[in-house]
Amino acid sequence: MFNQKKIAIVYDWIDKWGGVERVLLNLHEMFPEAVFYTSYFDQDKANWAKDLKIKTSFLQKFPDFIKKSRILSFIFYPFAFESFDFSNYDLVISVTSSFAKSIITKPGTRHICYLLTPTRYLWSHQKEYLSSLGRSFSGIFKKWDLVTSQRPDKIISISKTIRERCQKYYKRKSEVVYPGFDTNYWDKIKSQISPLRSSSFAGQAKIKNYFLVVSRLEPYKRVDLVIQSFNRLKYKLVIVGEGSQEYKLKQIANKNIIFMSKLSDVELGSLYSYAQALVMPQEEDFGLASIEAQFFGCPVIAYKKGGTTETVLEGKTGIFFDHQNRQSLERAIERFDRIKYNLTNNMSKFGLRNIERFGKEIFENNFKKNL
Repeated sequence: MFNQKKIAIVYDWIDKWGGVERVLLNLHEMFPEAVFYTSYFDQDKANWAKDLKIKTSFLQKFPDFIKKSRILSFIFYPFAFESFDFSNYDLVISVTSSFAKSIITKPGTRHICYLLTPTRYLWSHQKEYLSSLGRSFSGIFKKWDLVTSQRPDKIISISKTIRERCQKYYKRKSEVVYPGFDTNYWDKIKSQISPLRSSSFAGQAKIKNYFLVVSRLEPYKRVDLVIQSFNRLKYKLVIVGEGSQEYKLKQIANKNIIFMSKLSDVELGSLYSYAQALVMPQEEDFGLASIEAQFFGCPVIAYKKGGTTETVLEGKTGIFFDHQNRQSLERAIERFDRIKYNLTNNMSKFGLRNIERFGKEIFENNFKKNL
């Protein structure tokens, strides 16, 4: 059915590696002849995409300070995406948390939007991203964002959490299709991890009895909250990730906190395998890291709001804390200390069974049904 269609996939920008980028590769496997359109492509930071057929906008030649500015981006990015010509395509799939949904297609071209979240710094997390001055100018940008959210013929949300935001901010109904988790791939990764802690990546890095954070280091991720708590509790903490807040977070972290980045999946899997728990203080859109952790038998301590409430089973594969503050998180960690042996036993019963709901084949089948 899809082999005879000409398909394009549109993403905001290709300049990093993370959970969404795994989704893009999954879509590439589903539609290997599809051409990827994006505002710009940084091959040094996104080497995973080197074999994709990619077309970039005029922003490819712009300096980084324009590409990265949230205010300046609203001057240039709308023109970038609206300038793409999709008249020769039967189907266009936009994958977006901001601008890619704003593409313009003709009546003969179907536009499906896989919505990661309504533009975060305009709606759900404006205070974390924009200064008071920036917020004062956001009204006109929100109007444009609302207008462009009506352009897709259909919206698919990555979680029930995003479906609710889509209805609240864009006034549009959407179907939910969870991103796929490739258990076959991760089984191969697991087979490469040493069963002996001492010879594993975690052992060679000389870290043990540690908690883990796997996250982009951005304001809404609230990694600062975890650092504040672990500074006080003095437990070992390993933070894996990069982002705009990296320097700031390193400045406030004590010596019991280690930062890592650019890890292979084998190294990341090793950290999951030997961690006491994965800590997720943010309101996640979906929360792929929570599924990765459960696959490796690592319990999750998560904020009880957002996508992790859909991926983590309370008391079986993790525990939640109710308020996004240091006191609530520390109470959850203390509670985890009391029940961690029972929770670890429950992980062996429920962890792999739970993540079956997010299998790669389930994603592919459900996604195609909604095209």
